[in-house]
Amino acid sequence: MPGHFEPLPGGGAAVALDDVEISIIRSLAVQLLELIGPGPGEDAPDDPLAELFAEGPSEPPSDPVLRRLFPDAYGDPVDVPSSPEQAEEQREYSSEFRRFTENDLRTGKRETALAVIRSLDALSPAGDGGAVLKLTHEESRQWLGALNDLRLAIGSRLDVVDEEDTDLLYRLPDEDPRKPMVMAYLWLGGLQETLVSTLMP
Repeated sequence: MPGHFEPLPGGGAAVALDDVEISIIRSLAVQLLELIGPGPGEDAPDDPLAELFAEGPSEPPSDPVLRRLFPDAYGDPVDVPSSPEQAEEQREYSSEFRRFTENDLRTGKRETALAVIRSLDALSPAGDGGAVLKLTHEESRQWLGALNDLRLAIGSRLDVVDEEDTDLLYRLPDEDPRKPMVMAYLWLGGLQETLVSTLMP
């Protein structure tokens, strides 16, 4: 179980984490929450009706990490050869789609990050340090979403676009300042992969 998730009888998953690993995952989840920002109703008085009809942004985020977490639904027009008219039409479709979906996407990502933080905060320390994290099937799905978001965020900072970029990360010299971030990226990938396997029938 150390370093990877294993299935639990009856569903769910478990992984043994030491104190440093718990601290790293919690810190990354908190940073993700701060990056995503508060929900549309968190800055204003509770008004369910107003929140229901609240519109999200129509333009992509300027931060490259947020652009990776909330990409255009119809792709980036600069990446697709087309006429100026087609590119403008694509931008309009993406803008409209973003306006009505991004708030919900942000809420979902915020909830999965919070689920990770809460489950880590609820851990009972083991005698030799660290703890065994046990997740239900639903909690496993939340963790999977959060791990994916964390890897997308870190991958964006590392300029990881495809598998070839990931392969290059393995060959970075130890003195490279990106090395700690790379190690976190690869470790989270291992956790994500083993958690996926526990959810398979």
